[in-house]
Amino acid sequence: MDWKKPLGLSLLPLFLGLLFFSASLTPSLIPRGWFMQGVLGGVVAAIGYLVGRFALMLWRQMALPRWRGLPFAIGHAAIGLPVAVILILSLSKAGSWQNAIRARMGMELIDATPVLRMVGLALTVFGLLILLGWLVQILFDRTRRWLYRFMPERTANVAGLVIVGLLLLIVTRDGLIDRLIGVFDRTYTVAQKLTTPDRPPPAEPLRSGSEASLIGWADMGQPGRNFISGGPRAGDIADFTGGAAMEPLRVYVGLANADDAQGRSDLALAELQRIGAFEREVLIVAMPTGTGWLDPGSFDPLEYMHGGDIASVAVQYSYLQSPLALIIETDAGLQQAHSLVSTIHRYWRSLPEDARPRLYMHGLSLGAWASMYGTDLEALLDDPIDGALWVGPPFPSARWNEAMAARNPGSPYVAPDVGDGRLFRFASHTKDAGGPDGWGSMRLMFLQYSSDPIVFYEPASLFRAPRWMREPPAADVSPDLSFMPIVTQFQLALDMAFSLAAPAGHGHSYYAHDYIGPWAAVTAPEGWTEADTARLKQICDNGLQKGCDN
Repeated sequence: MDWKKPLGLSLLPLFLGLLFFSASLTPSLIPRGWFMQGVLGGVVAAIGYLVGRFALMLWRQMALPRWRGLPFAIGHAAIGLPVAVILILSLSKAGSWQNAIRARMGMELIDATPVLRMVGLALTVFGLLILLGWLVQILFDRTRRWLYRFMPERTANVAGLVIVGLLLLIVTRDGLIDRLIGVFDRTYTVAQKLTTPDRPPPAEPLRSGSEASLIGWADMGQPGRNFISGGPRAGDIADFTGGAAMEPLRVYVGLANADDAQGRSDLALAELQRIGAFEREVLIVAMPTGTGWLDPGSFDPLEYMHGGDIASVAVQYSYLQSPLALIIETDAGLQQAHSLVSTIHRYWRSLPEDARPRLYMHGLSLGAWASMYGTDLEALLDDPIDGALWVGPPFPSARWNEAMAARNPGSPYVAPDVGDGRLFRFASHTKDAGGPDGWGSMRLMFLQYSSDPIVFYEPASLFRAPRWMREPPAADVSPDLSFMPIVTQFQLALDMAFSLAAPAGHGHSYYAHDYIGPWAAVTAPEGWTEADTARLKQICDNGLQKGCDN
């Protein structure tokens, strides 16, 4: 009996593909609907089938014995029946697995998973990928057979593989991918409304984009205009504090406001000087997310906390969403951060120590990674910054990895303690920031959620369980989450793509309530108390006052 069935599918690899599909139904960090589960299941089933086919090829190449006749049929039945049982059990539990995560995140539970639609979509995706693989196989076969005319068979096989691989790389990277990048770039450029601003420039001369400003309003882009126009005013802050308040200062330089990273940094410094930002008590140097967005849930509470005696500056480096910018425009963010931080720090250190603001770095997501890169601690040793708050740092972030490597033994991986907390601290929705006491000369804080795949994705999950999966699950992580090689990698990759779909306080959806404690610990507002923290959290939770928006 041949190893292949009439449809061209090998049974043993197909069994492995079904096991991969069954494993993909288990929960990961972010809840999945039936559509995304169907796509994920089809992809991993195709990969499992491919792995099985590759294993069979190696078996044949090594001339190992093959089952035939009755032992062949018995062996397939012995493997296929347990696979079928696992598949049925996994399909029956798929809905409850997803509801377990939803319940932990306070989401509405689903009544039932539309199994037939999900399986139908998975079969469609699986079939399309198998067809694509078959077409690539035909291309490879024809290429190597053509090469047989000019070289030995073994050499032709290797050369054919190289030629087809290069052809696919060129077609995807220099063809399809380039076209997609162009579409994304044009789409987000339109979304930024560079040529037709959605609102008039501010009338206040101290606001970026005004007639007195050095920064053009139209070229600033929509994220920058939202940042400049938003936030509490002095009257709002005075109502909260019960005393006098200042007007917070905000500076934003858009990607189109200057031709290069250094030009945008110089423009940001000049604007800060123009509005008197270095005369304020606190100066925040922030890096936005990929599109240029800054979370108002971080900045608004901070301006309340310091009575408006604060200035914030940010510079845009991309129009793309953070996942795309992370892959396509990684260097752009890192270079802009290094330029901005060094430019502002160089001027700041030239001022008398008793006549300059306290200087802090800040960033969310890709902005956190860029900010950490730009904050070269060795270069700042002789005149260090006062601190930083980095939120949802992506897993490749070097500074975050250094801090995680130094965590105290026995402390949870998702919410670690580092030393005595004098330099590095971690906070989350379940872990307190520790307050303003006990720090050294520099205060570096990470805010991260235990269910955030942007933070806790590990490339090594292709073949081994991530470190956080080897510990008891956090409060918003399902206890049914389990590791399977290859499948877990794709589950977490899909989690990253949809991490913002989680409700506020979970996944990659950071919100105002959880910024307040870390900011109080890092910036130590004068006269600030725990009661003030609780009161501001209540205001943000209830949305009773301007600011604290997300």
